Amino acid sequence: MRRMWVATSALALGLLGCSGAGAFRPNPNDEDPIYGAIPVIKAPAQSRCVAHGKSSVRANCDEALYLATEYTRRLSVGDEVCLEGGYGEEPGYACKARAAVIDTSPNQVKLEVRGARPDSRWFNVEMRHAWYEEGALVDLYLSERGY
Repeated sequence: MRRMWVATSALALGLLGCSGAGAFRPNPNDEDPIYGAIPVIKAPAQSRCVAHGKSSVRANCDEALYLATEYTRRLSVGDEVCLEGGYGEEPGYACKARAAVIDTSPNQVKLEVRGARPDSRWFNVEMRHAWYEEGALVDLYLSERGY
């Protein structure tokens, strides 16, 4: 009788493991069958500041590039960021889309969109995740400031 119980238990555990029902997935959005794996937003090949050449705007752009890089590199899990209407600042009233840092890795930040106004381009992607290369977030900072 004991052998039968052990065999039945082993079979049940084996089937449970094979079916994936017992698999731990920290977030179901990570490999959503409808949307696929988490997207990685790549940095542009070239900085926006390069386009300004040797103009007087270039110095201001380079300073903004430095500030954006420092801000982005200091982000850590739990930090809230504004994805539209003020990246690089505390998410305040002007922020149209808020996100939270939920993971980090070298040169990447994983964000989850937490709240977006109806007039935001992020409105239909609340609670979705994406990995952003640091350069992509720096580019967002520069574009919001007109560079």
